[in-house]
Amino acid sequence: MQVDHIGIAVEDIQVMLDFYKTIGLEVKHQEEVPSQGVKVAMLPLGHTKLELLEPLSEESPIYKFIQKKGTGIHHVALEVDDIEKSLATLKDKGFKLINETPVQGAGGAKIAFIHPKSAGGVLYELCQHS
Repeated sequence: MQVDHIGIAVEDIQVMLDFYKTIGLEVKHQEEVPSQGVKVAMLPLGHTKLELLEPLSEESPIYKFIQKKGTGIHHVALEVDDIEKSLATLKDKGFKLINETPVQGAGGAKIAFIHPKSAGGVLYELCQHS
């Protein structure tokens, strides 16, 4: 297992890309993920990535996060080999899950979130790349 990426909630990806380009990071990939209500930009950083998340609408969970907590770190994504098995293990042990089954995330990855109340106040995303 490794950290796949760190999700950062932003109001405007283009504005933040100017900052990240200035400090030497380049965009690897950009896309909209309608199922999550976000526009995403991935910036490689060593063995991990920064994932900038801009809300597509006021219905987006990222929009609601920004309204409640402001911009900043939203989640830490952990790469797993078998997301269904990982979710089943967590559920069997009584951990609260936001997603009990995987959904499609950026880059076609299968993703699921663990509720922060079960993880010391941190929102973790499990992700499995195809």
